[in-house]
Amino acid sequence: MSVIVCAHNEAPNLLANLPSVLSQKYKDGVGKSLYEVVVVNDASTDNTEDVLNSLKIKYPHLIIVEVSADTYRTLPGKKFALSYGVAAASNEWLLMTDADCKPAGEHWLGSMVAPLAYGKEIVLGYGAHRTTSGLLNAFIRWETVHTFLQYSTYAMAGTPYMGVGRNLACTRQTMLEAQEAPIWGSLPSGDDDFLVRIMADNSNTAVVSTPRAFTYTDAKNSVDEWVAQKQRHLSTGKYYKAISILLLGFYACSHALMWLAFILLLFTIVAKAALVAVAVRCLLYWPVMAYTAHRLREKKLFTLLPLFDFGWMIYNFAFAPYVLWKNKKQWK
Repeated sequence: MSVIVCAHNEAPNLLANLPSVLSQKYKDGVGKSLYEVVVVNDASTDNTEDVLNSLKIKYPHLIIVEVSADTYRTLPGKKFALSYGVAAASNEWLLMTDADCKPAGEHWLGSMVAPLAYGKEIVLGYGAHRTTSGLLNAFIRWETVHTFLQYSTYAMAGTPYMGVGRNLACTRQTMLEAQEAPIWGSLPSGDDDFLVRIMADNSNTAVVSTPRAFTYTDAKNSVDEWVAQKQRHLSTGKYYKAISILLLGFYACSHALMWLAFILLLFTIVAKAALVAVAVRCLLYWPVMAYTAHRLREKKLFTLLPLFDFGWMIYNFAFAPYVLWKNKKQWK
């Protein structure tokens, strides 16, 4: 098993999180690690190199790959660093995460790669955000739960369309074939979504939602930082398969129309009927979200479901340009 982490100026995150990645319970009978961790230092200008070299002394299964700033780049952004990581990996199973992510525990690796042992080629995991105070943090965590509910159930229904690079496993051959696809280099990021878009089907993809397979990262602290991150993430949406775009678009449009119609009808003679219709809808939808949040250890979000359900409509309007036609060109 090879874990791959791409890092650009991530010294503090590597120092905080990489030891947990390097200390997984994935060993043979005599205590020898059955995995390596490949970290690609992509032209960092901070002390990332020093941090990695110091960790290498304690963890011999850490493989450091250096990419200099003047290296000729055949792919944009993170895709280039990832190609170096895949080339340096010596094992047939790959598990991708980010420098700012910490595994839930020492059994993260084993839990995530278990489906590969049963013949699956892609494994979709959950990348959680740590809980802090504030409405922005709560909404980011709610949106993360909602997104997981969507992509995990689509995958289980045989129509996988995305994953999260914070927690994604695949076979080496699957990754190599994805990298050869014409659309792979369309954006500097989005390697997770493009991998699923190109290679996933109704039989080769698994979802792992057990809590010990989670990764955790800090949510953005400001609206501006979060908006920039979402613009980058959502830029891959236009490259999904047509059926996924159709289904996701229908869901988003019907959701928006429901709330807009409800608001308008409140000021008409059918206001009571509108209230009843929305109440029925909420009785069907909110328990699903509440159950999912509980499974993902986010049960405290339940009381905010009505507010965030309405907020998701505003979210879709705000980010629609990046879903439909705009691209975010930066990796970081």
